[in-house]
Parts: sequence; structure tokens; C-alpha cells
Amino acid sequence: MSDPVLKVGDVAPDFTLSNQFGERVTLSDFRGSKNVVVMFYPFAFTGICTSELCTLRDRSPEFDNDDTVTLSISCDSVPSLKVFTEQEGLTHSLLSDFWPHGTVSTAYGVFLDDKGFPTRGTFVIDKEGVIRWMVINGPGEARDADEYASALGSLS
Repeated sequence: MSDPVLKVGDVAPDFTLSNQFGERVTLSDFRGSKNVVVMFYPFAFTGICTSELCTLRDRSPEFDNDDTVTLSISCDSVPSLKVFTEQEGLTHSLLSDFWPHGTVSTAYGVFLDDKGFPTRGTFVIDKEGVIRWMVINGPGEARDADEYASALGSLS
């Protein structure tokens, strides 16, 4: 991958995507009320992705509370995300960047054109919509949820 498209201090690109239940979720709707963890991942039902999302489920009080919401984004379709949510008991919003394919992933600089899916990028966005922390890992490199928790802790 080339240099990141976004950097800490940038305003996060706004988006509206459908979640696993077909509900429209807009990033800017959280402005002024919640910090947002935007987490891109390659595919539902795959090993590392399932592990990372289940970690967020198991630690949901840290990532979905009065001050924070987590939005996980892949290019999977809404019906696939719904089944994945039900199978794994996931509790936060999984958003579909399925069509137009990878538009939001591209805006965040994490879409892998040669592969057709996003790599593992995470962005911690404050209540004003500014990126305060980010990490971009390769598709096979798991992320550490402790790093997200630490970045969120620094916002309070």
C-alpha cells in the first residue's frame, strides 16, 4: 500500500451505509454526541476477521457505550452480514460497503484494488468528526483492541 490517504487530524470522510439489518447509518449523525471507532475488515466468516469482531463483542462496554459507537465495515452484502451477526452473536453495527463496491473503503485509503476488499484499517474519530488515532494493517495482520481502547481513553 502507498502512503495513507488520511492522517491524524483530518476530518473523517462522511458516509452513509446500510447495516446488517438494512438500516441506514450515517457517520455524521454521531457528531457532537459520540466518539466513533470505524473498523474496516476484509470478509465476514474468515478467521482473523471473526476473531477481531468477536473481541469487540466480548469487550462491548468499552466500544459501545454512552460516549462511543463502533462501526465495522466490509464489502460483504447486507444479507451476509446479518447471518454473520446472528452466527457470532455480534452486538454492534456491521456496515456494507458492497455497492458501489468499496466506495467508503477507498475514501479511507484501505481498499485493495487488486484484491477487491478492504485491508484492516481502524480509525478513532472524536465527537467533532476528527481522526484522533489510526492504524492500517495488512489483510493477514490482526489488530490489537487494547490499542483502540487506549486511543479512546485519551479522548476523555
